Amino acid sequence: MNEIQNPANSMEKIISLCKRRGFVFQGSEIYGGLAGTYDYGPYGVELANNIKAVWWKSMVQGERNIVGLDSAIFTHPKVWEASGHVGGFADPLVECKECNTRSRADHLIEDVGAFADEKMSVEEINKVFDEHRDKIKCVKCGKKNFTEVRYINLLVKSNLGNFASDWAKEPTYLRGETCQGIYLNFKNVLDSSRVKVPFGIAQVGKAFRNEIAPRQYIFRLRELTQMEMQMFVKPEDEMTTYEKWRQKRWQYYLDLGFKEENLKWHEHENLVFYAKAAWDIEYKFPFGFKELEGIHARGDYDLSQHQKFSGKDLSYLDPVTNERYVPHVVETSVGLDRSFLAVVTEFYDEDELGGETRTVLRFPRTLAPIKVAVFPLLKNKPELVAKAEEVFTMLSSQMRAEFDDNGNIGKRYRRQDEIGTPACVTIDFETLEGDTKDTVTVRNRDTGAQERVHISELVSYLMQA
Repeated sequence: MNEIQNPANSMEKIISLCKRRGFVFQGSEIYGGLAGTYDYGPYGVELANNIKAVWWKSMVQGERNIVGLDSAIFTHPKVWEASGHVGGFADPLVECKECNTRSRADHLIEDVGAFADEKMSVEEINKVFDEHRDKIKCVKCGKKNFTEVRYINLLVKSNLGNFASDWAKEPTYLRGETCQGIYLNFKNVLDSSRVKVPFGIAQVGKAFRNEIAPRQYIFRLRELTQMEMQMFVKPEDEMTTYEKWRQKRWQYYLDLGFKEENLKWHEHENLVFYAKAAWDIEYKFPFGFKELEGIHARGDYDLSQHQKFSGKDLSYLDPVTNERYVPHVVETSVGLDRSFLAVVTEFYDEDELGGETRTVLRFPRTLAPIKVAVFPLLKNKPELVAKAEEVFTMLSSQMRAEFDDNGNIGKRYRRQDEIGTPACVTIDFETLEGDTKDTVTVRNRDTGAQERVHISELVSYLMQA
């Protein structure tokens, strides 16, 4: 096999592959699409579920003091007042006076090589924007005629349970982040399970943000899925715990098979007032290094705020020292959709095999949407098809398998390569008779190597591959 160095895993190629092979579709595509929304297709939902399962295994199953939660998407409106989202969950918007296109000001500033972020005051970001107005162009029309920068709240409003004509004055919000449901259930989990501080609560769930300019495919969405863990610790243990989780989360990506040169740390320059530390793990996407996961030391702000606004005691009584305190929080937060894009980018490859150029997704087996594909050599030979169906039934009870009898074997191999299937099993005439009876040909995705394996040993062989 002759490797092509530095394959061009550009966004165009990745988007094309994801559409062609049923990983990702534009949301509401037949109606022209809806910005910031995407649908995961047959292979995409398998990959997404595998990413969630690997994260959950690492975060919950692999930890003695972390439990799971699935909190409601809708919460009491005061939750978002307490969290600061009603007053401070905003992005800087600027509008082109020529074509009325709205953009995030910090992104436009970043595109010309300067720095700005959403934590700046409106005065600060306007100052930076004004300093670079002569270089900043509208993403649609290319003109340089913009309004002043203003901040727009990102919470998505709903009329849930409110049937008045002016419901928007007192809305119920779709959650802007999943972690608030964890803070709301801190006492419930503490009182109903055997956990004690330090302990964590992990959750995978939907969040909604009224993004000004969703872009870069599934990297920045209006409907997204978060995978978050909040660790509740003694105040004096916060930073030690924080450093431990920084190292754990970095190692997580290396264990998945990510190349270390495609990852880097980025420290937040403008911390929110209550945070002690905030670092991002950035990944080298086709459009450059961008945030993949955030690890944050949040102090006691979250529980203290909900204690204040709800009037409920959220302090913790240490059973050993008899000390009472509000636990501090160490958070790890990663987007499933960004993880999905990072995984496809990381394992996308092009090489030459058998004299032909191919596209292949070199997923580790744990992430591969389909673990094995089963082929009858010829679809017009009933005895081969019957045996292939028998083998497929056996394998599909143990792993996600796919049956394919369409086209020649070479084309079937290429299809499976493009969706990242680690192994293909072919039932041929040697399977039916002679010294090789009840053996099949197993073809390796990465090398193209083929091996005869007895059907009775096939499951264990594939599990170890």
